[in-house]
Amino acid sequence: FVAEASLDAGQPTYVLVRPGPLDPSKADIIKALKDRGAIILHGVISDKALMEKLLREHEIEVVISAVGGGTILDQITLVEASQAVGTIKRFLPSEFGHDVDRADPVEPGLTMYLEKRRVRRCVEKSGVPYTYICCNSIASWPYFDNKHPSEVLPPLDQFQIYGDGSVKAYFIDGADIGKFTMRTVDDIRTINKNVHFRPPSNISDVNGLASLWEKKIGRTLPRVTITEDDLLNI
Repeated sequence: FVAEASLDAGQPTYVLVRPGPLDPSKADIIKALKDRGAIILHGVISDKALMEKLLREHEIEVVISAVGGGTILDQITLVEASQAVGTIKRFLPSEFGHDVDRADPVEPGLTMYLEKRRVRRCVEKSGVPYTYICCNSIASWPYFDNKHPSEVLPPLDQFQIYGDGSVKAYFIDGADIGKFTMRTVDDIRTINKNVHFRPPSNISDVNGLASLWEKKIGRTLPRVTITEDDLLNI
């Protein structure tokens, strides 16, 4: 959604894609972006020499990273390349979630948070201007395994309610995350800052999300309580 928002904003948009074959769904996404005017570049962010070459060659001034999984720490090389070229006006590391410096998760999430903190410290040390996007939760059903893409529908058989289901959070639509991310890149107020997305109308809890979904599908679903111990033992 960030690349789409960049194109919507009329910004020259370069999309870095790993070399090699893509699965059909990703290939369709890349084609759609290319058809809209995105310039597709091939490479990996762990290749510092290549990153420096691409940044210089295309005179890129804003770097937005959206990597995940096992490649979080590869961003350190991208930071080093951005520092080396000396022309990057804003660096946005792959955040798009909670404020990792203020959260206190357990595994399996803890490892990712620790890695994101390492990237933050590297960015801050580099002197490259940065912005951390803290959009809290993407607007979708919060499956506990965190492996479902945001477009997957909420459950149709039963709800798994975490605790009593009353903990509040902000749920932000992906398109809005992209749109407001693009607004930060040329806003001097966001330089070297955390930007939190907290629209008052978007705060809800799991019980509220369940009720919204029941209204949408026109029927009620059974609710099963998932305790803290249940989650930690999965």
